[in-house]
Amino acid sequence: MSTVVLVGSQWGDEGKGKVTDYLASRADVVVRYQGGNNAGHTVKLGDKVFKLHLTPSGIFYPGTKCVIGNGVVVDPKALIEELDYLEREGVSTSELNISSGAHVIMAYHKKLDEEEEKHRARKLGTTKRGIGPAYMDKAARSGLRMIDLLDSEELENKLEKIIEEKNCILERVYGSKGFNKDQLLEENLKYAERLKPYVTDTSILINQAIDEKKNVLFEGAQGTLLDIDHGTYPFVTSSNPIAGGACTGSGVGPTKIDKTLGVAKAYTTRVGEGPFPAELFGKEAEIIRELGMEYGTTTGRPRRCGWLDVVILRYAARISGFSAFALTKLDVLDKMKTIKICTGYKYKGRILKEFPQQYREFSQSDPVYEEIPGWQQDLSEIKDYDDLPENAKRYIKIIEELTGVPIAIIAVGPRRDQTIILENIF
Repeated sequence: MSTVVLVGSQWGDEGKGKVTDYLASRADVVVRYQGGNNAGHTVKLGDKVFKLHLTPSGIFYPGTKCVIGNGVVVDPKALIEELDYLEREGVSTSELNISSGAHVIMAYHKKLDEEEEKHRARKLGTTKRGIGPAYMDKAARSGLRMIDLLDSEELENKLEKIIEEKNCILERVYGSKGFNKDQLLEENLKYAERLKPYVTDTSILINQAIDEKKNVLFEGAQGTLLDIDHGTYPFVTSSNPIAGGACTGSGVGPTKIDKTLGVAKAYTTRVGEGPFPAELFGKEAEIIRELGMEYGTTTGRPRRCGWLDVVILRYAARISGFSAFALTKLDVLDKMKTIKICTGYKYKGRILKEFPQQYREFSQSDPVYEEIPGWQQDLSEIKDYDDLPENAKRYIKIIEELTGVPIAIIAVGPRRDQTIILENIF
């Protein structure tokens, strides 16, 4: 039995979907513990590519229980569309469970998200899917939870007060059209009818599985540097992707977590605004973007690309206490003659080896690089670590030495079988 938390080590988009899918084949329960449908996991099964936004990746394994935890904010319309999509593709959703305590993204949250981003002096690059406003209402204790959707009287009473407040903001502050309470009520009662069979107290389900010595995988969305407390604030998400978020976002005590696995790309990407010291521009960035297919799963936006930044990886390892790394997309660097690794930052003549907390320091830092020769060899069909070219092994060893964290999994392509296992996580 083992409980494992899987965390993105960079700005998200690290290839967590592939790693989660691989580990889910050995898990009895897979739990999504935070975020909303602003995040996406891409899973390749044979010739098919699935893009998930809310459903845990374990959904592809019959008999594996999948949980959307209380730390997730759920857009019921988007979730129903995703369930319909999966069922059309022949994927059963019967093992999905949604926490009764998960907060609901309403239509007014999406409208407020759009208006707030439009009027910000400093754009955050939000997906405008209502994630931030839904978490704001959760913190303000004025949100709606999944359990509220199942009680028509409770939902109507709460909407009566909420709509008055939201319409006041939309109309008087932003000069935008408000919402009709009865229309929203009718719409969400239809959603509730469809989702009702999935809603339960998922904390009981997860803890029972742990007590029964089953394998439980907790999957986070986004990445460490998008964490609301520990990320590159204010260019962050509205929840806690780090390992600690798995406990609060699923109702499991910290003593029940056995391992934490950090997922890191062999290079670095970022979507949206904010500082990125190791960012590349021009031809090198385009090569990585095209070879790595670096376009957002949710938005389709081209990702900003750069060299691997081990300052970030050390920081992520410290914040989440990684047991090991899963290194993804190593094959994307196959054609590079020279590969750089960012080992520190230079700020006003000083060399910074630790991730700076001050935004000015991080945004105005220049990368300090270590260069190594590339391997210029196709890795995509290599199955065993010993068969990797020496320069690829050297790259892996440097990452382990500079972070102090062993690498347990290496992905050399998007398929399930393009995975080299150095240590069994489950």
